[in-house]
Formats: sequence, C-alpha cells, structure tokens
Amino acid sequence: MFSHVMVGGTDLERSKKFYDATFKAFGGPEAMIDPTGRLIYQHNGGLFIVTKPINGEAACGANGGTIGFAMTPDQADAWWKAGQEAGGTACENPPGPREGSPYYLAYLRDPDGNKLCALHVLG
Repeated sequence: MFSHVMVGGTDLERSKKFYDATFKAFGGPEAMIDPTGRLIYQHNGGLFIVTKPINGEAACGANGGTIGFAMTPDQADAWWKAGQEAGGTACENPPGPREGSPYYLAYLRDPDGNKLCALHVLG
C-alpha cells in the first residue's frame, strides 16, 4: 500500500547523522542525496525520505504519529542505542517485549521530534 514515508528535517546534516546511524543498526544503507538535497534511504523495497519543509516553516513531529520499522530484537536494541548516540531521544519504555502484546518494541524521537518505532512480532 505504501510507496514511501517522508518527514521534515530542519538541519539535514544533523538528520543524516541520526538516520545513517539508526539505519546502519538494522542493515540499511547511508542516505543518497537527491539534487534538491533530500536524504533518501532505500531498504527492503521501501523509501524513507527526509526533506526541509517546502513551505519554509520549521519541521516538526506529527502529534500522535509514529513511523515503524520492522527488525529483530537485537537490531531494535542496536537501533535504539545508535539513535541516542546520534542525537535522538529515547521515549516511552526501554526496548523490550510489551506485557499483554506479542510485540518487542523500541521508541525514539529523531532530532526534529518525529516519533519512530522498532517493532518485532514475537513468537
């Protein structure tokens, strides 16, 4: 159903540092930079793009929105650690299985406040 996800970034060098580190943690590549300066990540058939907002206003995270990435628990732990070391912020509970659910989850906010999730279905 989805072709890509795009988020806004205020400082694309800072965003590249964060996303290169977190994508590397689960086997993804570093960003390609298109002619307009957007950061483009291609992995497992999906596209994730970071761009300065076209309207010139500051980038901000979607209130209530979360972007999820599928990975193993070990990858989720590495992703969570790499994200914090590269300027992200941990949010919600530390990585781990969630009581009453079949999921292993880890959450981060990128440097612009976008909420990200690493998800693995247990069992």
